Amino acid sequence: MRRLLTALLLALPLTATSLAFAAESPAGRWQTIDDETGKPRSIVEIQEAADGTVSGKVAQILQSDQGPNPLCSACEGERKDQPITGMTILWGLKPDGERVWSDGTILDPAKGKTYRAKVTLLEGGKKLEIRGYLGIEALGRTQTWIRQ
Repeated sequence: MRRLLTALLLALPLTATSLAFAAESPAGRWQTIDDETGKPRSIVEIQEAADGTVSGKVAQILQSDQGPNPLCSACEGERKDQPITGMTILWGLKPDGERVWSDGTILDPAKGKTYRAKVTLLEGGKKLEIRGYLGIEALGRTQTWIRQ
C-alpha cells in the first residue's frame, strides 16, 4: 500500500505538468465561433509539430448553409469543390513568443479566401484568438474559438 501511495505521489507532478503544457499549446479540439453571428460553426483539430509549427483541420461541421457535408465551392485550385470536413484550413503558424503563433495562413472556406494568420492562447488555454488579415494585422477579423 505504501508503494502505491508513493507511486501516486510521484506521478502527480507529472500529471500537473502535462496539464500545464496542454494549456500552453493550441493543440487539441476547438469549437469555432462565427464572428458575425456568434454561433458555433465547426470543430477544428489543431496539431503542433515537433518543430512547434501549428496546423488545423476541420473535424466536424456544426452549422452550414449547405447542410452537414458542405463542399468548398468558393475555393480555387486543389480545394475546389472538396469536402470541408477533413480539410486543412490553418497551416504554417510558428511560435512567436509566449502563447502566440504567427506567420501562418488560414482559409475561410465560406469565401474561398486565404489570409495571413496569428493565434493567441487566452484564459489559460481555454480560448484561442484567431486573427486573419491581409497585409498588416490591423486589416483583418478576429474570432475566438473555445477548447473542447
